[in-house]
Amino acid sequence: MLVFSAEVSRALAEGRPVVALESTLITHGFAWPRNLQVATEIEQTVRAQGATPATIAVLAGQITVGLSRDQLEYLATARDARKCSVRDLGIAAGLGLDGSTTVAATMFIAAKAGLRVFATGGIGGVHRGHPFDVSADLTELARTPVTVVCAGAKALLDLPLTFERLETLGVPVIGYQTDDIPAFYSRSSGLRADARADSPADVARIVHARRDLELPGGELVCAPVPQADELPRDAAEAAIAEAQRLAEAQGIHGAAATPFLLDQIAKLTRGASVRANVALLLNNARVAAEIARALRDAGLRDG
Repeated sequence: MLVFSAEVSRALAEGRPVVALESTLITHGFAWPRNLQVATEIEQTVRAQGATPATIAVLAGQITVGLSRDQLEYLATARDARKCSVRDLGIAAGLGLDGSTTVAATMFIAAKAGLRVFATGGIGGVHRGHPFDVSADLTELARTPVTVVCAGAKALLDLPLTFERLETLGVPVIGYQTDDIPAFYSRSSGLRADARADSPADVARIVHARRDLELPGGELVCAPVPQADELPRDAAEAAIAEAQRLAEAQGIHGAAATPFLLDQIAKLTRGASVRANVALLLNNARVAAEIARALRDAGLRDG
């Protein structure tokens, strides 16, 4: 059973646009108090565009759609919150745990809640050097009808293999005001999007046509990081390569690898990677809210 905040419940009842937001950036993306600040700014950005934010998390086993300020702060300071993909939702709910939701889990819950648009930073995908290590985000995109707005896949991943896998799964990758797929910190990966959409209405038309055709899965809308905040691709790749070299040298693998790599990239880029990350999160929230409004105007309402 899902629990909705009063704000999200009212928005759905009144047919107003709602944007789903994930919560792993709160528990695993930024340290306190930056995590609470960024989460709050994302929600404010959604509201400024005339939509309602619905941050999703598991609190004491309860899957919650839309968090209050107190709940956001609780999650931002929780030390034992489980990072929940789809496989973990039943565990967290059944055992009464706190948990944040990944892209895959947020998509799953958003669809059950009747939300059709979701903003995140970057999706998971195929890991560099480990082509059999594939994020559940890709599987969920192939089966869950939610429009996901992101800045591409996370920069640490093998981007060509990730988007090749999405093609195999039948997931359309839409460049938002760009012909190229962004590379998270950078505006272009050198890979071409399947289609270009220059406005929220363009995205809404694609989504509407896919729903009319009863095609499975969702859509990946890729919006580049704002130019002023971009970490150039060569600089990003150099930092990633050096961070991976340091991780190998220190024997850091598994779950500890990603936090280590991100911390090293931030240090190597003198904070430019973190600035780009925050900027793209806010930009994606803005674009998602505009798309949610366009879908409502096109007749494909949330709920």
